[in-house]
Amino acid sequence: QVQLEESGGGLVQTGGSLRLSCRASGRTSYFDMMAWFRQAPGKAREFVAYKSWGGGNIVYTDSVKGRFTISGDRAKNTWFLQMNSLEPEDTAVYYCAARIRRIVVSAARSPENYDYWGQGTQVTVSS
Repeated sequence: QVQLEESGGGLVQTGGSLRLSCRASGRTSYFDMMAWFRQAPGKAREFVAYKSWGGGNIVYTDSVKGRFTISGDRAKNTWFLQMNSLEPEDTAVYYCAARIRRIVVSAARSPENYDYWGQGTQVTVSS
């Protein structure tokens, strides 16, 4: 029904930058919330950032504040994650996620509350 596809991952050195993209297709409905999560080997999926158009909120997890920027185009159901000053600890598979209706901030950090997911794109930061 709905497909999300990430792109832009790759291998970079510490201090480098990457820009991830996510595009939703397969339906015309707009998502209110656009988000990014990541998952390192052997670890649980971790919230990174989200943007809520209806609520006007942008939220980042503490470890990426000042380094990552989420942006998007609601009409196109497309969103981005600009990642600067990358560190080895940022190495993970990054997933985009979407939710149709906005939700309170605390709930927006939980992957179980999202409706759709991409397949993931690998980001590897070498030291």
